[in-house]
Amino acid sequence: MAGKLKLKRAYEPADAGDGQRVLVDRIWPRGVSKDEARIDLWLKDVAPSTALRKWFGHAPERWAGFRERYRKELEANPAVDELRQVAAKGPVTLVYGAKDEQHNQAVVLAEYLQGAR
Repeated sequence: MAGKLKLKRAYEPADAGDGQRVLVDRIWPRGVSKDEARIDLWLKDVAPSTALRKWFGHAPERWAGFRERYRKELEANPAVDELRQVAAKGPVTLVYGAKDEQHNQAVVLAEYLQGAR
């Protein structure tokens, strides 16, 4: 992955250092306008399946299981290739709506893209 990868909540202001801002949620973040979000690409299909998202429910005790299941979904997901192509061109910020900054799909997605196990 050539470009730098950052994570940012949709509720944080965009800045010049963000590069391409890619929303990685299946659902648009509540209370954030499209103008405020300054999203360059909304890649809904790279988000966890609806069933997995509902099962996880952002419950920290399900984090390990969520990570494992979401990584399996990513292995078979063609949207990952689109995200890799965007990231190869320069810096990318994965934008997400979750309140928990350590236990969310953007964290798993960034680890996956960077080859971390």
